[in-house]
Amino acid sequence: MPPDAPSPVRRALLSVYDKTGIADFARRLRSLDVELISTGGTADTLRDAGIDVTDVADVTGVPEVLEGRVKTLHPALHAGILARRSREDDMAALDEHDYAPIDLVVGNLYPFSEAVQDPDADPETVMEYVDIGGPTMLRAAAKNHFDVGVVSAPDQYAAVADELEQNDGHLSAPTRRRLAEAAFAHTAAYDQDIDAHLSRASGADADGDGDLQPTYNVALPQAQSLRYGENPHQEGALYGDPSPFYDKLHGRALSYNNLLDTSSALALIDEFRDAGPTCAILKHTNPSGVATADTLEEAWHQAFATDTQSPYGGIVVVNQALDRATAEAIDEIFTEIVIAPEFEPGVLEFLTEQDRRRVVRAKQAARGTDRLDVRSVLGGLLVQTRDPALPPAATARDGWEVPTARAPSDDERADLDFAWRVAKHVKSNAIVYARDQATLGVGAGQMSRIDASELAVFKAEKSELDLTGSVVASDAFFPFADGLEAAANEGARAAIQPGGSIRDDDVIEAADAHDVAMILTGQRHFRH
Repeated sequence: MPPDAPSPVRRALLSVYDKTGIADFARRLRSLDVELISTGGTADTLRDAGIDVTDVADVTGVPEVLEGRVKTLHPALHAGILARRSREDDMAALDEHDYAPIDLVVGNLYPFSEAVQDPDADPETVMEYVDIGGPTMLRAAAKNHFDVGVVSAPDQYAAVADELEQNDGHLSAPTRRRLAEAAFAHTAAYDQDIDAHLSRASGADADGDGDLQPTYNVALPQAQSLRYGENPHQEGALYGDPSPFYDKLHGRALSYNNLLDTSSALALIDEFRDAGPTCAILKHTNPSGVATADTLEEAWHQAFATDTQSPYGGIVVVNQALDRATAEAIDEIFTEIVIAPEFEPGVLEFLTEQDRRRVVRAKQAARGTDRLDVRSVLGGLLVQTRDPALPPAATARDGWEVPTARAPSDDERADLDFAWRVAKHVKSNAIVYARDQATLGVGAGQMSRIDASELAVFKAEKSELDLTGSVVASDAFFPFADGLEAAANEGARAAIQPGGSIRDDDVIEAADAHDVAMILTGQRHFRH
């Protein structure tokens, strides 16, 4: 068994791309009489800071070659890292070749993930950001963490230096293990970024086309530890990086369920990125009311009118800067989260007066079609490409078919487009009634489409909303004519659905019999 307390850190190899904090860390190492070995750019940084350092080339006896592509791949370094201090034969091998142990490796890698974001970067330039020596050093040190410390991120410098100073140059076994875990996670994520880039570039899956690869790999850092999961008896954590999409500006940390609701809210409001002032209220990831109006305040009142009970403790999201009048209207009931892309002067201060409320700024559209949707099932993961946000109304209608005798009017088309965008974000089976760019009744998550329709009608009646002259949207086809007939009997004048049922002709005939204009989109939006 390797010893728990190996020799103190006496020799360190430093080779970092990100120079943040490296000089201060190196200075603390030198104060402990640690010999520093470093590569070109890092060595220059340390010398500029007045820190004594030995060039790697002086240790290996070989200069950097291939414009720096090869500089640390040498046994004088890797034998010093990998030698097991408890093995006499390993230490004898070092003596035989005149190599010295390396007790600490400090490294971080070329910014590959940033390089691939540059739209002007050609493939060869991108591949120059594939680090070879860096991951090799980190993995070697992590493998031999019984004897060697490995520091793979600037935010580890302070804690490592503190422990070395407090323990006479020693790192404890638990610390070395934690650092090794972080290093392996770092290199795994790095390789995953490269794999993902090459997979996107090839555009090939197991069948030769598409976005899904034969092997699904993911390595995500923990972004947030959660108090619990969906229920208090479940553990929970968020992995990845949500920072490009939103910032929490106020309130307690977002919970597991808050994060689900926030993601759903951002995806829904993205459907209305080109619309007028729009407000959506969600509860348990389902919209309870959505409206587009002349002002956000009016949109809030119309969305709230759809269902005046569910919004309590819900999530409110808007598609433009939140004004004071709308904020005050929202404030009349308790809302868990308020989300907006911007806040007019004084509004953020007003909203943050309520300690229980979370306030979130939406930073980027959630539409990214290059992202995958992943869900766990027994025995594995289900992976699919995302159902992207619909294009602007005019473009979205290009593929619509009108099979009925009567075509929808311009106003009906606008309402159908609106209802279709909302229905896309309602759990299946989903039925949405709408009129004048506002929801009237939402039927979500029912076992049958008739149940969903009856629930939507019930919700409208409960809110004392008249369905006369409304439109109805169904996320999947009407399997029988009875669903369309029920909607017509409630006052619906137009319907939108994907089509594709073997009984489409019966549904179209029923629509004509009730003078209902109908659109077939050719695309369903199940949300299980």
